[in-house]
Amino acid sequence: MKNLLIVLLIVALAYGYFDGFRDDFNDDYRDGFQSEFYDKESLSDEPQPGIGGVSQAGLAEQKLSHAFQTKQSDLQIAGQGIVARVLSDDLQGSRHQRFILRLSSGQTLLIAHNIDLAPRIDGLREGDSVSFYGEYEWNPKGGVIHWTHHDPKGRHEGGWLKHNGKIYQ
Repeated sequence: MKNLLIVLLIVALAYGYFDGFRDDFNDDYRDGFQSEFYDKESLSDEPQPGIGGVSQAGLAEQKLSHAFQTKQSDLQIAGQGIVARVLSDDLQGSRHQRFILRLSSGQTLLIAHNIDLAPRIDGLREGDSVSFYGEYEWNPKGGVIHWTHHDPKGRHEGGWLKHNGKIYQ
């Protein structure tokens, strides 16, 4: 119960903090900003200031941890982690590059990046830092991030991966 109250307080503070700045951004930027705690387009590999002493990456990790604990899915989120394992591509249906990211909290995420719609990350290795923006789906191993690409039909918000300063979408 105490953890839920803390999460709700953080969400309320984040909403109030960013609500005052919302009108200062253009429509394209604003739409993405409202769906996440920070600027998903310029997510850097460097720590970024957050709210109340909690970094932006920390806020995203709290949100992911809460989604995992409550078995929540369909959550658009940005974050970053370290590649724990590079897996073989999934070649059934649409082809996906797959790898496991470990967040600083210890939570792991399977990244399923559609390489029929976006370029693959060549040279990806264990220990590399990868930032992401995509849709979180719960599973018992930590969750899956997919939709890390544009939607050619324009029905779903586009996502991306960032590795070594290059964005893949």
